[in-house]
Amino acid sequence: MIEKLIAALAGFVIAVISRFQYVGIALLMAVESACVPLPSEIIMPFSGYLVSRGELKLWLVSLAGAVGCVIGSWLAYAIGAWGGRPLVERYGKYLLVSHRDLDLADRWFQRHGDITIFIGRLLPVVRTFIAFPAGVARMPLWRFTAYTFLGSLIWCWGLAWIGVKLGEHWDTLGVYFHRFDAVIVALIALGAGLYVWRHVRHARRA
Repeated sequence: MIEKLIAALAGFVIAVISRFQYVGIALLMAVESACVPLPSEIIMPFSGYLVSRGELKLWLVSLAGAVGCVIGSWLAYAIGAWGGRPLVERYGKYLLVSHRDLDLADRWFQRHGDITIFIGRLLPVVRTFIAFPAGVARMPLWRFTAYTFLGSLIWCWGLAWIGVKLGEHWDTLGVYFHRFDAVIVALIALGAGLYVWRHVRHARRA
C-alpha cells in the first residue's frame, strides 16, 4: 500500500517538475511546507536528476526549493498565529494542552526559536510541521523567515546534489529516507506518550 502511494506521488512530482521546472519545484515544496506530507525526498532528488541531464541548474533548483519552503511555511505560520492559538486555548484541555504549556512554548520560541526552526527544517517529518507551532508561539516573522530559508536551502541543495550523483537511480533515496521517517515518527510518538503520562499524573495529584 505504501509503495503504491509513493509511486503515485513520484509520478505526480515528475509530471509537475517536467512541465513547470523551477516553478514546479517551488510549488511542490510550498505544498510540502504547508503541513501537507508531500515528500521532498522525491521532489528534490528528481530535480537533481534533471540537473545531471543538463536540463536544470543546481543552484536554481536549490533556490526554487527554498523559496517554495518559505512560501508554504508562511501559510502554516499564519494559520498557527491567527487561528491556532485561539483553538488551542479553547479546546486544548481536551488534548491535555494547558495555558501553562502555551506559555512554555512561547518562552521556548523566544529563547531558542532560531535554532529550533533551523534544525527542524533539516529533519524529515518535523520540517513539514514545524511552522505551525512557530506561528502559535508568535515567533517574530522575520526571524522565522530567515531561518526557514537557510535551513531549507541546505536541505534542498543536499537532496538535489544527491540526485545529481545518483542520476537515473535518484528514486532509490526514498527507500532510505522512509526508514528514517519511521524512526522520527517513533520518537515523536514516544515524546507524545511521555507528555500525556506527565499530564495525567499531574491531574491525579491535583
